[in-house]
Amino acid sequence: MERSGIKFNIMKHLVLSVLCLFSVSAFSQRITDTIHSQKLGEDREIQINVPASYKQNPGKKYPLLVLLDGDYLMDPFEGALKYGAYWDDLPEMIIVGINQVKTREADCTVNADSGLPEEQGEKFFEFIGEVVGAIEKQYRISPFKIIAGHDVTAGFMNFYLYKDNPLFNAYISMSPELPKEMETRIPERLAVIPQHLFYYQSTADGDVKKMQIRIKALDEGAKKISKPELNYKFDEFKGASHYSLVLHSIPSALYQFFSVYQPISSAEFNEKIATLPSGYVDYLVNKYDVLEKVLGMKMAIRMSDFKAIEAAILKNKAYNEFDQLSDLARKSYPKSMLADYEMAMMYEKKEDLTRAVKSYMNAYQKEEIGDLTKDMMLNKADELKKQ
Repeated sequence: MERSGIKFNIMKHLVLSVLCLFSVSAFSQRITDTIHSQKLGEDREIQINVPASYKQNPGKKYPLLVLLDGDYLMDPFEGALKYGAYWDDLPEMIIVGINQVKTREADCTVNADSGLPEEQGEKFFEFIGEVVGAIEKQYRISPFKIIAGHDVTAGFMNFYLYKDNPLFNAYISMSPELPKEMETRIPERLAVIPQHLFYYQSTADGDVKKMQIRIKALDEGAKKISKPELNYKFDEFKGASHYSLVLHSIPSALYQFFSVYQPISSAEFNEKIATLPSGYVDYLVNKYDVLEKVLGMKMAIRMSDFKAIEAAILKNKAYNEFDQLSDLARKSYPKSMLADYEMAMMYEKKEDLTRAVKSYMNAYQKEEIGDLTKDMMLNKADELKKQ
């Protein structure tokens, strides 16, 4: 593994290496290390969780999730992400937890009059940037960066939005203790920052009341903002406390931010795709364009998503779109039978049986993919020949 300014805890690294001998793919690696901060003038402990697929995918870049209060937020975030990744609903990420068990109050020192970081708070703000820089040198990081905090750290992380070019693209603010005037400043900043931003905040009916009032005031300001570059969500959980709301907030925020990453679901199909008068292939192209341009994730179009668009074309009898879908399939899976299969479907539905048979036979000569097999292509061609 590469090295930077991060000093590895050798014993824990060796233990993890032994575990990986038993099952390389089953375990992600969590390493507890120290990083020396020039800003703070001391060493600080961090935890780094690297996805199990990291070594097997040397060309892949991963979103970065930075956790303030990493000493207790690492486990719930890691669990939610592992579960989401298992179902391909959430991407794998590199998670960095900054342990603050003894320093969180000092780390988040804010001037009572200005509402801005001061003393150790100002240094800790810069230290977070040091951590991100060190991780970017050490690991393959995509442009999409998330920061999360709870209580005082949730309020503190919002200071990145005071910058013209925020370090983070996405913010998970769980029951934030907001510094002076932040409930008005954050909506003002969200409204004017031109880049794509993802912002989530939460409270609960059992939350601290004086904090809850200001959290809701921030929500009132934020939900008035109407701009496509802002992805905003607010939750108020019933029957939850200041602490238990964390376990509700984590999946809610992650699934909100990465809704476009998820495979096309039955709800998305019925509510957003099947109801379109046309442009089903354009919908699919746009979905993956957003993934690449906004979330920094370039990935092949899933076969299940091709099948969903195919179903929409058939349902709405928009058979000419099979031509466009075939072109997309040829770009995505050039060696497979998918592109010829889509053309065969178009010709068959338009009752051009000669061309349909030819396309099915062309597909037969290509590689199988998903549920498309050579036997299937032969059977399709034979059925049409009988007609």
